[in-house]
Amino acid sequence: MTAAYAIRVEGHLDDHWSDRLGGLAVTRHDDGTTTLSGRLADQSQLYGVLSGLRDLGATLLSLEVSPGR
Repeated sequence: MTAAYAIRVEGHLDDHWSDRLGGLAVTRHDDGTTTLSGRLADQSQLYGVLSGLRDLGATLLSLEVSPGR
């Protein structure tokens, strides 16, 4: 079952990281943070995104999940 995620990180990520990060939409904010948002198939895919963010050296600020239908 898919779920919708919003992952906020410190710093601005370029759009080209979207493919490596599960195809999540990249939104940059004026406060110098970035939100990655969208649906992921399962927690395995979520862990892949989190590993990718770790590999980029991004600082995780928050993670929100809305259960899928």
